[in-house]
Amino acid sequence: MKPTTSTLVHKIIEPKVKSSGHHPALILLHGRGANENDLLGLAEYLDERLFIISARAPFSLSYGGYTWYEILDVGMPEPEMFQQSYDKLLQFFEDVKKSYPVNPEKMYFGGFSMGTVMSFCVALTLPSSVAGVAANSGLIPEGTSLKFQWNAIKGKPFFVAHGKYDPIIPVSFAQRAHELLQKAEACVTYREYDMQHQISEESLNDLMQWISHQLR
Repeated sequence: MKPTTSTLVHKIIEPKVKSSGHHPALILLHGRGANENDLLGLAEYLDERLFIISARAPFSLSYGGYTWYEILDVGMPEPEMFQQSYDKLLQFFEDVKKSYPVNPEKMYFGGFSMGTVMSFCVALTLPSSVAGVAANSGLIPEGTSLKFQWNAIKGKPFFVAHGKYDPIIPVSFAQRAHELLQKAEACVTYREYDMQHQISEESLNDLMQWISHQLR
C-alpha cells in the first residue's frame, strides 16, 4: 500500500499480523531536525498488529530536516508555527482515519522530543479520539493557546519516558508532565533512564511492553 495524498508527508508500515477488520494504529512524530524516516526503525520491534504511520513535520530547516515549530525557550513554541503545525496534524489525523484500514477507537500517538509535544497536544485537546500516547523525551507545553481537556483523560494510558541526563529537555519537564497527568487521573506509566536525549534499548523494551499491553 502506497501513502495516500495527505496533509503531511508520511510513510506507512502495514501490520505483519493481518486481520479482516481495521487495525490498531500508531502515529509516529519525530523531533526537530529529523524526518518521517527517523522513528520508522522502531517498527520492527513493536507489536505486529500495529498499522504504523510516520509523519513529517511541515516546516523545513535550512540545514536539513524538518521541525514542527521554532523554539523560543524550552517548553515555549513560537505561537504561529506551532498553531499551523497543530492544525495540519489534526487534519492529518483525520486523513489517516479516512484513508487507511485503521480502527478509529485504537489510535495511538508515539513521539520523540518535539514530536512528543505534538502528541501530547492532540491527546489533551481531543482525548476521545486518542487511545493513548507514548511520550519519549518530551514535555507538555503549558503556555500555548490550546485548551487542554484535563477532565476528560481519566484512565487514559500514557507512557512517559525520559533520560535523567537529558541536556536538551531536562528531566524536570517529564516530571512536570507526570504530575499534570496524575492530577488528571490518567493512567501513567512513568520511567526515568540513565540516558540523555534518546531512546535507549531499555526504554524501547518498556515501550514495546506498554504498547502490547494496551492492545490486549
